[in-house]
Amino acid sequence: MYKNKLVNGRNNVCGLKIKELRKAMPEHPSQRRFADMLQIVGLDLDKNAVQRIESGSRFVTDIELVCIARVLGVSYEELLDSTAEHLRT
Repeated sequence: MYKNKLVNGRNNVCGLKIKELRKAMPEHPSQRRFADMLQIVGLDLDKNAVQRIESGSRFVTDIELVCIARVLGVSYEELLDSTAEHLRT
């Protein structure tokens, strides 16, 4: 039976990359500020949703992924890099 989790128990493949890229942004936005930035582009997420995405406890929809990538200034493909080292455990 298929389970919608990675072998490490995470519910998404993009959360750690989102966190890494958010912290690497020039203004180093907090999760709250990042949620505000997402709302400006039309994605209604709050700070708690950002925290759950980054921690891997929340699924991410394709619409959310596209908006998050836009705010981070990367392609959605970069956020979905399943070859990342942190996904192999």
